[in-house]
Formats: sequence, C-alpha cells, structure tokens
Amino acid sequence: MATTSTYRLLYDWHTHTTFSHGLGSIADNVRAAARRGLLGVGITDHGPGHLFYGFKRARFAEMRGEIEAIKAQNPGLAVYMGIEANIVDASGRLDLSPAEFALFDYVIAGYHYGAFGGNPLALGLLHAENALSDTVGFSSKRLLIRNTEMTEKALYANDLKMLTHPGDKGPADLFAVARACAETNTLFEINARHKALTAEGLRAAARTEVKFAVSSDAHSPKRVGETAHAIALIREAGLDVARVVNLSND
Repeated sequence: MATTSTYRLLYDWHTHTTFSHGLGSIADNVRAAARRGLLGVGITDHGPGHLFYGFKRARFAEMRGEIEAIKAQNPGLAVYMGIEANIVDASGRLDLSPAEFALFDYVIAGYHYGAFGGNPLALGLLHAENALSDTVGFSSKRLLIRNTEMTEKALYANDLKMLTHPGDKGPADLFAVARACAETNTLFEINARHKALTAEGLRAAARTEVKFAVSSDAHSPKRVGETAHAIALIREAGLDVARVVNLSND
C-alpha cells in the first residue's frame, strides 16, 4: 500500500511520462500506481508552451487513445488524462486555449522556467530574475508581488483542479495564493519532489480555507506514489490531515 506511517495516499494526480520529459510510459506509471495500492493516477505532462519539453498538441489524441486502452485493461484503477499547463504571462494566461480544456479530465497548472507566452521578452526577464532569486536566496518585494499577482490571475481566469508547487521557482505570498485557491476551489499542492514549500509557508496557506493535495510529481515510474517529503512537511507544519483531500489516515 502507498503508506507513510499512518497516512495512505489514495490518488496521485501529478505524474509525468515520455510525452514530456518523464522517463516512463503511461503504462509504466499505471503499473507503479497499482503496485502502490493507489485508487487512481493522473498523467499530467507539461503543457505545449514549454520550449524544451512541452507536450505537443499533435499528440493529445494519441495520449487519449492510449489512456482509454489502459483503463480498459485496469478496471480497478482510475487513470486520468490531465495536463500540467504553464503560466505564460503576467495576465495569468496559460498555454492552453479554453477549448483545449475539454480535451482533458482535469488541468493543473504552475509556473515554470522555459515556458513563454505573448511577450517572450518580459517573461524571459521574469524567469531570469526568479532564477537569480532562487540561486542567491534573496528577492525583492516587487518580485514577490509580481509572482503573487500572476499566480492569482491564473487561478481566477482558469478552471484548475490544482496549483502545482506554489512558491517554487520564485517567491510568492503563499497566504494570498492559498486564499485565491480557496476562492476558486483549486487544490493547493504539497509537492513531494520540489522543496521550496516550507513548514512556515504551509502554515501560512493553512490560515485560509484552502484544501490541499499531496502529489509525487513523479518523473519516473519508481517515484509514482512516493510522498515521504510531503508527509514529513505536513507533520512539521502541524497541518490537519483532514484538509488533504487525497490522504487517508484510516
């Protein structure tokens, strides 16, 4: 079973495959999820706006066909076709059109270096500033405000299931971001792969009414359902596990 101490992961809604830059196939991730005892797994490769490993639009139908075939072979496991869209400009626009949302079982989204939108120069400068902030461990108030506002706009403008790795790849006001998640019924991800979220940040988010989800963000099949870091962070922050919608402590 996918357990860490008394907690059991029920659904892993954030995993990657070779359709973007994961190391395994959809079938590999599904088999790994079944071995972990999960009830469901989501395939959420990076949106097409990422320059280096975006999921090509021409392959959307191919993935859907592959997932439907795998679902028929695994009736005891829910398999979802999702996508991890990229926030691609300061207005909160994503690299998916409104019509493309209907092609997926759900859409999750986050901020990533290497994703570009309508103003590549402006976003490139923002990426560079955030990368420098991550490297030297210092950021300006202006940068924090820009990242926060960009994330809030993405939440209000799009119907998202989950905001991925909040605060990663650039500073943000996590209380404000979590409040926007709560108001838009978007899950706030506790990511087991990225380490930017701290116990202090998680406690700030928890001061809102937001609901949380734990994800592996697996880039290889062996990491599917692996959430030890996220569970440790939940314990450190003293977060009530009842607020984490895909964990059980039965």
